[in-house]
Amino acid sequence: MSPALVIVVIAAYFILLLVISALASRRSDGSTFVTAGRHTPWPVVAFGMIGAAISGVTFVSVPGMVTGSGYAYLQMILGFVVGYVVIAYVLIPMFYRRGLVSIYGFLESRFGRSTYRSGAWFFLISKMLGAAVRFFVVCVVLQELVFGPLGIPFIINVVVTIALIWLYTARSGVKAVIWTDMLKSFCLIMSVVLSIWFIARVMGYSAGGLWDAVRTHPTSRVFYFDDPMSGSYFWKQFVAGIFLAIAMTGLDQDMMQRTLACSDHRQSRKNMIVASIMQVVVVALFLVLGTLLVIFVENTEGVDMPAKTDSLFSMVATHSSMPLAVGVLFIVGLIAAAYSAAGSALTSLTTSYTIDIKGENDPTSRAHVATRRRVHVAMSVLMGLIILVFYYVSDSDAISAVYTLASYTYGPILGLFIYGMSCKSRVNDRLVPLVCVLAPVLAWATTRLLLVTLGYQTGFELLLINAAYVIVGLRLLKVNPPTCY
Repeated sequence: MSPALVIVVIAAYFILLLVISALASRRSDGSTFVTAGRHTPWPVVAFGMIGAAISGVTFVSVPGMVTGSGYAYLQMILGFVVGYVVIAYVLIPMFYRRGLVSIYGFLESRFGRSTYRSGAWFFLISKMLGAAVRFFVVCVVLQELVFGPLGIPFIINVVVTIALIWLYTARSGVKAVIWTDMLKSFCLIMSVVLSIWFIARVMGYSAGGLWDAVRTHPTSRVFYFDDPMSGSYFWKQFVAGIFLAIAMTGLDQDMMQRTLACSDHRQSRKNMIVASIMQVVVVALFLVLGTLLVIFVENTEGVDMPAKTDSLFSMVATHSSMPLAVGVLFIVGLIAAAYSAAGSALTSLTTSYTIDIKGENDPTSRAHVATRRRVHVAMSVLMGLIILVFYYVSDSDAISAVYTLASYTYGPILGLFIYGMSCKSRVNDRLVPLVCVLAPVLAWATTRLLLVTLGYQTGFELLLINAAYVIVGLRLLKVNPPTCY
């Protein structure tokens, strides 16, 4: 696939983004940047949430991960559905009732300023690292397909792509994010469905033949109940999925900023439930695509499994035996996932830092707008730097890196909200940041101890261990006997 064609596809998609952003920015103000005016129809948010939950990492890494863990990832996604129900019926009504712009404002009213800022800082770290890892995957693929063949270094690749994202989110903020999420979701779904259809046709499969080939292939195993010590064990994945969804969606300013754009909590609740079901379907399609890619490699002479499974989809999509449409679909889906996910991350990071850290609480004030613009540029630069660091030091598959980082950084946020919502006791607010820093360290030490002494492989339940240490620490910091409910 020629670099020129990739550039044309990227340019066409980016023009669409600019058009949508321009339309969304009409009659925009500071409040629109933060909440989209809270007039967004829930079906729009729900459909966009599919794209919001699926980043470039999902697009590239999930199909490749079937080679090592089959469809075990779907066990976690089923847990996500339960987690989304908790968000819909517990967190969303609370956020609307309190009229929160930043969801971490709950921590200030419940504990105090230090706890509030601790939650905000951990969100900033979590979202920045997660967004950088997700976008890193996209930059690597673009380097292989476009920038590398043209002799352009990776750093220029990162600068150009980050600049494009900053450009379309700089003015209209979350309103542009929501409407571009619609475009992203459509492109992602069409990309994976049509890729499956084209690849199956190249391999001579009918619809029934495709189903039989995928169903009987070793990589299509979904449930793992046989080894509780394994990281793929069903109950570990399912329970971890529940709490990962609560932490990475319900307690994430990026995701909730979209959800709170609905007019009230009932509309927002509908969005959350519908989005969770659609996410299961879309992830299942990515896993089916992964099995089909493996079958292609196994049955095509001269094609070997890549050293890093993240490259599997791009390798097959651009193979000479594939029609050009598959390569184009791959680029469209990848770019759709990349720009929207990174754009929404920059918007939420800007909102959280401006309101939670800098204390500019009035989105319509000149001071807020000036601060927000400076912060938006700074966050863009910081994301680019982290991508460069990850490029030179990482050797793990991206999907594992994202969830491992999330388990460490979202754990303190989850622990703070669980304690704050279940116990009435006050704590020593000034010492809460220390608890939040120590908890991930203790969680890491616990995983090492379990592995060495019991041979127990800790999976994404690391998030729960991390949150548990925060809850214990808060109990030790109580300033009056706790009353829990």
